[in-house]
Formats: sequence, structure tokens, C-alpha cells
Amino acid sequence: MKKLLTATAALALFAGAAAAEEVKIGVVAAFTGPLESLSPPIADGHELALKEASDSGLFMGGSTILPVRADSTCVDAAAATAAVERLVTSDRVSGVLGPMCSGATGAVVSNVAVPNGVVAISASATSPALSSIEDNGLFFRTAPSDARQGDVMADIVLEKGIEEIAVTYTNNDYGKGLSDSFVSAYEAKGGTVTLVAAHEDGKADYSAEVGALASAGGDALAVVGYVDQGGAGIVQAALDTGAFDTFVFPDGMVSDALTERFGSDIDGSFGQNPASAGEGRDLFTAMAEEAGFDGTSAFSAEAYDAGALMVLAMQAAGSTDPQVYKEKMMEVANAPGEPILPGELAKALEILANGGDVDYVGAASIELIGPGESAGSYREITIEDGELKVVGYR
Repeated sequence: MKKLLTATAALALFAGAAAAEEVKIGVVAAFTGPLESLSPPIADGHELALKEASDSGLFMGGSTILPVRADSTCVDAAAATAAVERLVTSDRVSGVLGPMCSGATGAVVSNVAVPNGVVAISASATSPALSSIEDNGLFFRTAPSDARQGDVMADIVLEKGIEEIAVTYTNNDYGKGLSDSFVSAYEAKGGTVTLVAAHEDGKADYSAEVGALASAGGDALAVVGYVDQGGAGIVQAALDTGAFDTFVFPDGMVSDALTERFGSDIDGSFGQNPASAGEGRDLFTAMAEEAGFDGTSAFSAEAYDAGALMVLAMQAAGSTDPQVYKEKMMEVANAPGEPILPGELAKALEILANGGDVDYVGAASIELIGPGESAGSYREITIEDGELKVVGYR
């Protein structure tokens, strides 16, 4: 259960009020690489929360927040590590929002966050392996583990009447983790997987991979990949050869970039990505529109929530020291406390400054479980008339 701020923490807040400062927070996204089309709304979501808290004048006694961006590239773990190392050692950030992709996130947590004692919160890294990573209590994610997405995906596929399916996955931590989760759940529920095959990103021709998948057969092809890279290449090769005309798309493929490229050629295909319905989602979408970006883009809402949780944890702890405020992350995210929705960060900051409790609900109905990750709900989508349409939530 949450506890009221101790006298010591309250004094720390008072001290912070007397010494307002500029607090730097890293915003790390895959601005280049196979998910670059998803990166701008994710970074914008992070920064919308930081701006809201900073502009309120109530954060840490009037301290301002300066976001500092860095490119994690998604697939280059060394580049991600170097980029975040610079944020920590040169820019002296008090926390890191990101990275986006699972492999880069694992590398950053192990090589930068833990050695330097810095909190990292990812809004989109979903590999099940990250649930058990050695993180010294410094790593959190507002996205759910793919252990759950695989189960949800299996249910959706079977409900569509698809009893045999071929699966291809991008050959990295994210692709293999989600593929394994889906295959295990799908087979346990009675489905048949004809072939599971990895694909590499960055190739000009995927006809060989698609040929093998087509030979194995199946009523559909599950493409566990990236919309700006190999995943799109697989779909293009399948359409060109007539190998498959129905595709199953998990989160790394769910983007307007998908329908912009393929249009009605993929009508009847479907999939899912982490998202929740409700007042919080609607409020955030409207806020994002006013700020000039697409709040319905995958993981944008979770990105806003990551930024909000970081600043609220700092406020609750009365400190921007990651070793101190990491202890408040679970408290501000969960009940008991005053429910907090998007646009209500000023109210939350005031409650915390006065020694009260908050239950951050946010844009994605955040509830942190286990090792500091979202319990998760999913938005089910389908492609109709060349457009991505939402059909429900799970």
C-alpha cells in the first residue's frame, strides 16, 4: 500500500521549492531504422507529458523540464548504448524515456541504466525476456509483455476461423519473443502452425522466405516484423507472388504506414497492438491533436504515460535522483490514491506536494504489475477499404 510522505520527504519537497532548477530527461526513440515512422508520435507523447508538468509551475518547486532527444535506431544495440551513455554522462539526464525496441532496451538497461543508476521507462519494448532482466529496480515499461500479446493474438486468429497459419518473425529479441509466445498459445488452443521462419531486415528481396512459407501452406501469414523494414518486404513479396492474401499483424506492423503502402491489397487482414479504450484515451487523443501529432499511433499513449509516471515519481520522492524516485514508481502508478487522467498532471503534482496519494490511470489505463510493467490491454484492428479500423479492445 502507498504511504503518506514522511517528514523527511516533505522537507525535501520544501527544499526543492527553494531551489528550482532545470531537470533534463532523455527522450530515446528509433528515429532511424525499421520503426522510424512510429518514432515521432512516441517522442511527442513523452514530451507532451513533460511539457504539461513543466508548464504547471508545480513540478519540484517550480523546476523546469528540458527533454533531450537521442536516436536508439531500434536494431543497433551498440548505437543505442552509446546514445544513452552520452545522455547520462554528458547531458546529465535524471532519467531516460525509452528506448523503443526490445533489443536496444535490454542493452541500454544492462550497459547504461544499471551501471549508472539511472531509471529507464520504455513505452514500447515488449519482449517477455525483459520481465526478468537484472535491473536493480531501475527499469519500467508502460507497454505490456508479449507473453500476453501472443495469447491475445492466438484468440483473435482462431476466432477468425484460421486453423492453420504460417509465421515469420524479424530475427531479434522482439520478433522471436512474440513469435514464440504466439505459436505456443495458438497450438495450445488447437491451431496448427505450418512453418515458423525468421527473416532479416534490410534485404531487397524476400521471395525466398515467402516461397518457403507458401510451400508450407496455411490460411494466413502472421508477420511479426517491422512496418518500415522486413515486415513490409515480406508482405510485398507475398502479394507479388500471390502466396498469401490474408495477413496477421502484431504491434510492430500496426501503423498508418502499412495502409499507405498497401491500401486495399491487404483488405481482410487484421491484428492488434497495446491500447485501451475509455476516457483517458479520448482525452489524450484530443490533447495530441491540439499539439499537432497523432495520438492514435501505436505506443504514443503509453509514451505520454511513461513521461507522466517519471515526473510524478520524482515529485512523490521529492528528488530527481533515480535511486530515490525509483521507489515511488509503483506507488504513483497504482491504487490507492486520487485517479489521474491525461491533462491532470498539475492536480497530481499538487496532491503529491501536499503529502497525498495519486493513482495514475493515464491514457492507457496504467496498472503496473510484477517487475514494473503494464498489465496491458489491446486494440483489435482490421483493414477495410484500404484503411486501418478499430473493431474492439481486449
